[in-house]
Amino acid sequence: MKSEKILNLSVDCVVFGYDTNTKSLNVLLIKRFLESEKEILVDDYVLTGYHVYNNETLDDSATRVLKELTGLTNQYKKQFKAFGNPDRLTNPKDLIWIENEEFNLRTVTIAYYFLLKTEDVDLKDNKFDAKWFPINALPEIGFDHEKIILEAYEDLKVKCLSEPIIFKLLPDKFTINEVQDLYQSILGIEIDNRNFRRKLINKKYIIALDEKQVGVSKKPAQLYMFSMDIYNKMFSKNYLISM
Repeated sequence: MKSEKILNLSVDCVVFGYDTNTKSLNVLLIKRFLESEKEILVDDYVLTGYHVYNNETLDDSATRVLKELTGLTNQYKKQFKAFGNPDRLTNPKDLIWIENEEFNLRTVTIAYYFLLKTEDVDLKDNKFDAKWFPINALPEIGFDHEKIILEAYEDLKVKCLSEPIIFKLLPDKFTINEVQDLYQSILGIEIDNRNFRRKLINKKYIIALDEKQVGVSKKPAQLYMFSMDIYNKMFSKNYLISM
């Protein structure tokens, strides 16, 4: 049976990536552009998303959308909220876009966020004209997607304190400073370096490697890795870090 779109049900995906060079938590957005013979009608960015097919689960739809955008599968994924405000698609630019794309004005979207490493995404010749933007420097965004992004970000802030999801954003081998920089980028706060280092290296699931950084101009730092197996064995609902 041919898959058919459910015209008033979609998924939208907030794709978070961390850049260890700029120490920036980023969001992956796609270009939305429409012009007539006389003028540019729409020129902004939106989240990647699409209608749910009638033979898919919501999770399957979100996974499909992410794969089409990035080529990646099996990334950390969380469904965090449904957005169904009756006027969520009624901005004048959105109405122009919807008419062109034949969307249903009363579309409800199920929002997900994904965590991945920015270097794992090859944006060269990306058919969606996708681009990373720092969470604190977002461009003009269409639909209600800025609201979706900010609510995903708030959820991420809470969740990163109680579950080890931040390691999905880091290289497999990392320094303690890189972990601290990531927490600071997500939470928007300064963390005491000495206290943080002591607490983190005492976690049994943070494994010190017999390796150090290479290709750095300063003194190379010790490398570590995160062990999910050890974490699962000793899992409790205690916060990972305390400020």
